[in-house]
This record gives sequence, C-alpha cells and structure tokens, in this order.
Amino acid sequence: MTQKLGSPGEARGWCAEARARGGRVGFVPTMGALHEGHLSLVKRAREECGCAVVSVFVNPLQFNDPKDLERYPRDFEGDVRLLAGVGCDMVFTGTLEQFFPESGGDARRIVGSEPGPAARGLEGARRPGHFEGVATIVRRLFEVVEPARAYFGEKDFQQTLVVRDLARRMGRPEIVVCPTEREPDGVARSSRNALLEPAWRERAPAIHRALQAARGAWRERGVRDGAELERTMRAVLAPHFPDIDYAEVRDPDAWTELMPTTPLARAQALIAVRAGSVRLIDNLRLD
Repeated sequence: MTQKLGSPGEARGWCAEARARGGRVGFVPTMGALHEGHLSLVKRAREECGCAVVSVFVNPLQFNDPKDLERYPRDFEGDVRLLAGVGCDMVFTGTLEQFFPESGGDARRIVGSEPGPAARGLEGARRPGHFEGVATIVRRLFEVVEPARAYFGEKDFQQTLVVRDLARRMGRPEIVVCPTEREPDGVARSSRNALLEPAWRERAPAIHRALQAARGAWRERGVRDGAELERTMRAVLAPHFPDIDYAEVRDPDAWTELMPTTPLARAQALIAVRAGSVRLIDNLRLD
C-alpha cells in the first residue's frame, strides 16, 4: 500500500524511519501528471533500492511563464492510484511555504541554488531562471528525502546534467539517468502531451524522426560537423513545425553554451519546438 503524505515535514520523518530500519531509499522527484515514463523510474527505484519514494510538486520556481504554470496538468489523486499500481512505498506533496518555510510563501524570498555550467545555452538561454528553480527545489527535496539514489528521465537531458552537478556538490545522492520512454510512434512521453491539440499530436513524431536522421548522418555518413547535423534535423522538422526553438548538438561529456564548431567525437542531439501553445523537447545520443 502506498503511503500518501501531505507535507515535506511528514515525508522527512517517514524517510528517516525507513533509513533507520536499514532501508535504502530510491527517490523519483516529479511534478505530477504521471505517465509510463515516470512509472518506469519508480519501478527501477524499487528494484534497485527496495524502497521507492516519489514527490509530486508543481514547482513555481522553475516556470518563467505564469501561464505555463497555470496550465500545467495536476491530478494528485490520480497520480497516487498509478503509483500504488507499481509498488511505490510513499508519495508526498506540499506547498511552496512548506518546502521553504523561510519564504512565507513568497518565492522572491527564497535563496536560489546555483545550477552550474550545464545550465548555459539551449533551455537555460530560452527559459531564464528555469534551471536555478530546478536546482533550488531538487536540493531541498534531497535534503528532505536523503535518498541513496535519485532517478531522472533522459528526456530532460540538460536538466540531468544540472542535477548531477548539484549532487556532486552536495556529495549525495547517486544520480541514475534512465532512457526516455516513448509512445509507439516515437514521441517522448511527457505530461505536456496531454495538452496537445490533435493536429499537433499528429505532427509530433517528426521530432523523433529528426533526431534519428541526425543519428543516421552520424553513423552512416560519418558527419561530425554540428552545423550539418543541425541542417539535417531542421530539414525534417520544418515541414511540420514553423516555430523551431533549436535543433542542435552538444558534446554530452563537455557541455558548452554554444554548439561546438570543431568536429565532434561525441554528440547529443537536442530539439525544442513549439506545437501550438505547447513546447516540446526531446534528445538522442548520436555516437
């Protein structure tokens, strides 16, 4: 049975008791509206740690668009039912003031956490303050749960780099990045997919096709030039998405703010597009 708790204070006590009993806690931070991608992380956390804990909190600190925050899907009770089906041991939520009592509920009074160099460029450039908001809440969540391992999906690739940097600075926990879960047509599973209008959902598979085209260029034609890989992706995307935020590559082991201009030895292709009122991101390792 999944224990449902309503505050980070209760969650802190529950996790302390679990560790006192000799348990290893595996942790999956989420903003709710759970799907199979989230559930796969929970299953892995339970398999590897024996105890799986999930947080559900739509973090206002990482939204630079108030309308996006307002529209973000929320269904805590539905999330709890899904988690019970995959053996989650405990799920908790809370308010901004509960997570940051020093703020009095005012986000402007919260001292942010430095997101590190991986926050530069791409998502960091287009969503000012986003990664600082991510680092700030994830640090607090790690302090509450004190997990042995924390699990994140690769779909938010740049975010996984930010979180790894944070965990390294904190000295804990071990960060486990799990492969992106996809729909049968290749679309990356995302809570935002529920907001897509049908016409945009039909176009969405082009994102994965563009990433695969870049992988094909890398593996079959030996393309190592970032600009040429970008052109390859944009050629696939352009007929479907008039508003392409970016379609670029980075060295995943040596992140740079701008796309490298010298031939790449390793490459992660990353895409962000506007699908009507919804922004979609995806990525794929090429090498």
